[in-house]
Amino acid sequence: MKTKLLNYHLPQALIAQHPADKRSDSRLLVLHRASRHVTDTQFFHIGEHLQAGDCLVLNNTKVLPARFYGRRQTGARLEGLFVRAMSDTLWEVMLRGAGKVKLNETFLLLTQDQTQTIPAILKERRDEGRCVIQVDSDRGLPCEEILELIGFPPLPPYIRRDQDTAQAAKDRQRYQTVFAEECGAVAAPTAGLHFTDALLDQLKAQGILFAKVTLHVGLGTFKPVTAETLTDHPIHSEQVEIDQANADIINQAKATGGRIVAIGTTSVRALESAVQNRDLAPFHGPTSLFIMPGYTYKIVDAMVTNFHLPKSTLLALVGAFAGLDNMFAAYEHAIAKAYRFYSYGDAMLIV
Repeated sequence: MKTKLLNYHLPQALIAQHPADKRSDSRLLVLHRASRHVTDTQFFHIGEHLQAGDCLVLNNTKVLPARFYGRRQTGARLEGLFVRAMSDTLWEVMLRGAGKVKLNETFLLLTQDQTQTIPAILKERRDEGRCVIQVDSDRGLPCEEILELIGFPPLPPYIRRDQDTAQAAKDRQRYQTVFAEECGAVAAPTAGLHFTDALLDQLKAQGILFAKVTLHVGLGTFKPVTAETLTDHPIHSEQVEIDQANADIINQAKATGGRIVAIGTTSVRALESAVQNRDLAPFHGPTSLFIMPGYTYKIVDAMVTNFHLPKSTLLALVGAFAGLDNMFAAYEHAIAKAYRFYSYGDAMLIV
C-alpha cells in the first residue's frame, strides 16, 4: 500500500490546543461501517450506542511527566524527553541541544519551580536524536520520583503553547485518563481521555462490562511514516500486559454475544496482539504488531478513537477497521462540521 493513500488535508485551526472544558462534553462522531451512516452527538451519549453485555476495554497505562528542562554550565538551555529507564540512574532520552554537549559533560536538570537542580552526565549518543544520560541524584531517588520533581506532561509537538506552571498543572490532570494506574507511557491513550468517573458509573449501571489492559504508549506513536510504501515503515514496539482475570472478562463477554469495544488504538493493538485461536490469552511482553489495510481483525468488534494525523500508523489501523473509503468520508464530515482533531480533540465510535 502506498503511504500517500493515507493522506488528507486538515485545516490547522482544527488541531485542538486545549481539552474540552469537561471530558465527556467532547463531540462524538458515530460511524456505522455497514451502512456508512454517521451520527453527530456528544461523548456523554455514548451509552446510547452500546448494549448491555458489551465489554469496553480500557488501557490503564499512566503517563509519566516525561518532558524536562536543563542547562549547561555555560547557561545554555536544554530541553529533554524521557524515553525509558535503563536503570534508576541511566536514562534513554531525547535531548534538544545535545549536539553541543560533550560526552561525559555534566549538566543540570531543573526542578519544576527551577529552585533546585539535579546533576546529569551525557554518557552516549544514539540514533534518531536519542542519547543516554546518567542522573546523579544524591537523594537516591528512583526514576519515577525524579521525574515527578523535574517533569512536565509530554504534550505532542502539534500542541503549540507556553508550558507555564499553572497550565502544566492542568495538563498533568487532563493529559491522563481517570482510570490510569500503571506508570510507563510517554504519551496518553487519548481516546480514554473523554471518560469521567460519572460516565463510567452510568455505563456500568447500563450493564456494560469493563476490562483493562496495559500498553505503555511510546514515542513511536507520533513518528510519521516517511517510507513511500507502508510496509517499509519500521513499526515501533510497545510493552503490553494483559492478565488472566481481564482476559477471562473479555472472552466471557464475547462468548455471550457482547461486543468487544476497544477504547483507543492502543487497546486495539494490545488485544489483537494477544489473540490465540479466537480467544484472548494473557500477554506479557512487547508487541510490534503493525495493523494496516488488509489486516483481518480477530477480536475487536468496535472501537473508540480520536482523529489521527495524516500518513500515520494509527490512521492505517483505523482504516483497516473501518475501510479507507468509510474512514475518509467520516473525516471529511468531521472537518466540515469543525470537529477538533488529535490528542485533545473529539472522538469517533466505529461500530
